[in-house]
Formats: sequence, C-alpha cells, structure tokens
Amino acid sequence: MWFMQIVFLGLPGAGKGTQAVSITEDFDVPHIATGDMFRAAMAADSSLGQEVREYLVKGLLVPDELTIQVVRDRLQQADTKNGFLLDGFPRTEPQAIALEEMLREIGKPIMHVLYLQVPREDLLQRLTGRVVCSSCGTSYHVTLNPPTHGGICDRCGAELIVRKDDTPEAVAVRLAENFERTEALAKFYEQRGLLRTIDGTQSIGHVYDAISNALQEAQA
Repeated sequence: MWFMQIVFLGLPGAGKGTQAVSITEDFDVPHIATGDMFRAAMAADSSLGQEVREYLVKGLLVPDELTIQVVRDRLQQADTKNGFLLDGFPRTEPQAIALEEMLREIGKPIMHVLYLQVPREDLLQRLTGRVVCSSCGTSYHVTLNPPTHGGICDRCGAELIVRKDDTPEAVAVRLAENFERTEALAKFYEQRGLLRTIDGTQSIGHVYDAISNALQEAQA
C-alpha cells in the first residue's frame, strides 16, 4: 500500500495543475487546494465555514490559525486514507511549521515535497501568452496551446481574453513575490530531507515520469 502525503510547490505557470491530475489518479490521493478547501467549508455552512466567509467577503486573508483548522478538518476526511496532495498551503515558513505540528498531531506527517522548478524567464513567457475563454474559463496559450480558430474558444465559441493579472507587468510582479517565498519553503523542506526537485521545463509526459520516479524511489 502506498501512502503519499505530499506538499506541492511551484511558481505560477509551472504546471502544477496539469501534473496534479495524473498524480491524484495514479496514487489514489485527492488534490487539495487551499481555495477549494475554503469553498467546501463555506458550502457546508459549518461554524468553521462561517468564520472563513467573514474574512473572504471582506477581501481579507484568512488567518493562519483558521486556515490550519480548515486543513485539519479536510485532511481527516475519508478520501485521504492513502494520503493527499496539498497545493497552495503552506505559503510561508511559519505556516509550514504550523502545518508540520498539526499533521504530527493527527498522525499524517508530510512524506514528500515536490518542487516543480521552472526558470522565471520561461514562466514569464508561459503566463504572458495565456488567454482564457470569457465564458467557460478554458485556458489556452498563443504558442504552446493555441485555440483552433484565432481568438475563439474551441469548447463554447466565446471570445478569448487576456486576464488583467496576465499582463507582462503583473506577471513579473507576481513571479517576483512568489519566487522568494517558494525558495524559502524549498530550503525549509530540503533541510528536513523531504524535497524532491523536478525539472519543469521538460514535456508534460517527461515531467510526470520524473515525478512518479521520484515518489517511487523515495518509497522504496
């Protein structure tokens, strides 16, 4: 029996979302993203969800203590029996320490930390070429994954647009902010012997092969 309790690190555009699909299918663990957890908590209308809603409706960040409670609740659900792929949390070293302590308490310590590493120059190219459907939200890239017909969505025929946060200026700022934070987390987990760095510049298939091999070698 495999147990895969994984934290997934990577800058925006590194391809975590694409790889998460294959990881969760092959290793039978849920992909748990912070935003999804918050939405599920609010939909359940629990006292925890109501607290989360109070912050989000005001446009405020959910405090670390409350986020840890949401994570604890999610990671004790039945579908995490074989592990989990945690994406989007932790984002800082204090959060990583709090997560570490909480997971130790519930008996589900982090076993692997995958760092999907792509140079910022490559990420800038990937992200600034992204266009999304104005209706269904399907994402394309003008050179790497172009739509069949110009500025029209293949799925629903609606117009494709560039999001405000995908302009070159906005992307550069976002990458700079995330780079320092991600590198600090990578160093934190490397010191604990958990970090598995993956070259994210390869093809999608080769990236997944590298991820799968790293996880299986670590389990051997």
